[in-house]
Amino acid sequence: MSARTWFSLAITAALWGASYMFIKVALDGDLSEAFIICSRTLLGAAILLPLAIRSGAIPMIMDRKRYALALAAMQVIVPFALITFGENHVPSSLAGILVATAPLFIVLIAIKVDPEERSSGWGLVGVLLGMAGVVLLFGVDLSGDSETLIGGLMVVGSGLCYAIAVLIAKRGFTGVPPVGVVVSNLTISAVVYLPWALATLPTHDPGANAILSMIALGAGGTGLAFLMFYTSIAEIGPARASIVSYVAPAFSVVYGVTLLDEDLTVGTIGGLVLILAGSWLAASGRLPGRDASPQGEASPLNRSEPSRSTAPEPARAR
Repeated sequence: MSARTWFSLAITAALWGASYMFIKVALDGDLSEAFIICSRTLLGAAILLPLAIRSGAIPMIMDRKRYALALAAMQVIVPFALITFGENHVPSSLAGILVATAPLFIVLIAIKVDPEERSSGWGLVGVLLGMAGVVLLFGVDLSGDSETLIGGLMVVGSGLCYAIAVLIAKRGFTGVPPVGVVVSNLTISAVVYLPWALATLPTHDPGANAILSMIALGAGGTGLAFLMFYTSIAEIGPARASIVSYVAPAFSVVYGVTLLDEDLTVGTIGGLVLILAGSWLAASGRLPGRDASPQGEASPLNRSEPSRSTAPEPARAR
């Protein structure tokens, strides 16, 4: 990957790593989960909508309504709820680590649905290492009570959703500008959560920290970060773009420990190392320092859209 791509992934990871901290601050300011989700998606969509219109992506999205609804559900509607509710019971640093299971789920799902993303050898070893890290976190840092356990499972569930989402994006949005895909996700999600958010409006001033956190979460961690992530998918493919999923946890741990005074335990460090190492192996299929097998430079998302007369029919559900 080019230096520009690595830089883009690093910025995305820094923004997403901070998102867990911003969610925690917003929750501590007594903002409801629905209000947080609706606000961040609405702000992100509003910032990117002019770019989506200018790119000509809106008509292309309208031609893919079913895929757009499915992607919004798996990329935003369900995982945002799982993370936000889960962080009521899980520290932000651990939430960031558990979401890093996404590349592991991609490998597992791809065994059945996407030959191009399948892994073998070291890739499968990576899946086992990553899952061992999850077990370690649940056994050491998330074993306090049932609410903590449920919160951790909810965050892991978001990792599964993100894995499904990148495969949907690869399958259903060939040739669509990434900014259009992001705006579609955020707009649909904002509409879904709007009634619930209006019903749970804050009854008092949440404070400057909560308000600023929401602005940063919507503009940076949602709008800009998602745009950069989908651009990376278009350039290098979903498996490599998911590198961001195991760089972001390092940022989330640093933010949580230094800015929110969260504990850094041996279990946290061990789980982080195992999940990051496992995700690296799962996504790359090789040990660090070894040459990767030759791959094409362009992801299917970045290819020109095939004509309707020659496009293969989507596989039917079994």
